[in-house]
Amino acid sequence: MTVNSRHRHNSLRPLQTASALLVALCIIFLLLPESAYAQEGDSLPDWSGVWAMNGGTVFDGATVEGQGGSNTPGVREHPPYNAEYEATYVRNLQLRDDGLFPDPLSFCGIPPGFPRIMNMPDVYEFAVTPKQVWIMTENGPGIMRIYTDGREHPEPEMMWPTHTGDSVGHWEGDTLVFDTVSLHSSDEGRTILDRTGLYLSDAAHIVTRMRKLDDETMEARMTIEDHNALTALWVVTKTYRKLEQGTRVYDYACAGNNRNPVDLENNRTLILGPNGEILNSDIQR
Repeated sequence: MTVNSRHRHNSLRPLQTASALLVALCIIFLLLPESAYAQEGDSLPDWSGVWAMNGGTVFDGATVEGQGGSNTPGVREHPPYNAEYEATYVRNLQLRDDGLFPDPLSFCGIPPGFPRIMNMPDVYEFAVTPKQVWIMTENGPGIMRIYTDGREHPEPEMMWPTHTGDSVGHWEGDTLVFDTVSLHSSDEGRTILDRTGLYLSDAAHIVTRMRKLDDETMEARMTIEDHNALTALWVVTKTYRKLEQGTRVYDYACAGNNRNPVDLENNRTLILGPNGEILNSDIQR
């Protein structure tokens, strides 16, 4: 009947409209340039493999004075400290020279924190995904998460200091740019930048640009702002080399082979050799 035909015709219209819309969307999708619809992960850089930092664990090699590592007497760096923080750094250097400087990482299970996580003698791995990048060190619970999903830092009242702080970032071509705030203060004894006694306040704000210079070299360029400690921006660049393909990373527990027991009677850290002998017995007590 006519009525039934009209009803049947009307009932087909939504399906026809939906089909036409689907076809139109498919055509638009096919005509768009690849960058407009590709998953972000399709164009992310390849940071796979195992990496090791170039040079020793002196944090700012560009300003270093003296020869040796961060534990070597006479070695120091020259960040743009204000007078107060420079005076404390000089005291820390003297404690280092006397074998009395306390390193928070002497306690097993304490993360190195940021930016010290960029200054470790152990190997690194990087996990790059569309929404997060992880920096992972072999040394202890060393994982730093950088969110690249478009989020911003939480409101200040919703943040509290942590070892690696809060990091949000984005990609500029093959360069990861990330902003880090809400870090533990070295004043509280929770973290240092290296064993010379370099330190920052809880006002530290760090912008890092990280990229591969070539297939075998990674670079991290950190611009550090700290209105409590610094009189100017402090730019520190670290580089890393890719290790042989197939290199494996294993976890370890420093408590299982404790090389640095504490001499409580004389209030100092002992350095032990492979046979258990005390290597720094010449230090004046």
